[in-house]
Amino acid sequence: MMLYPPMAELVKKVGSRYLLVNLVARRARDLSQKAEDSGEPLDRKPISIAIDEVYTGKLKIKEEQ
Repeated sequence: MMLYPPMAELVKKVGSRYLLVNLVARRARDLSQKAEDSGEPLDRKPISIAIDEVYTGKLKIKEEQ
């Protein structure tokens, strides 16, 4: 089974698998909560939306200095 987008490309965008999993999980929870609060159903699963946001560059890790 081929995953799209490829895991290697997602990890390159974030830096590590650990950061990727945490970023996607946090964003998916936020999307799910916002949809529940507004009462609007999501067209796709929150995880899929979050992964697409990472892949397209909309969602990034904010580096603190």
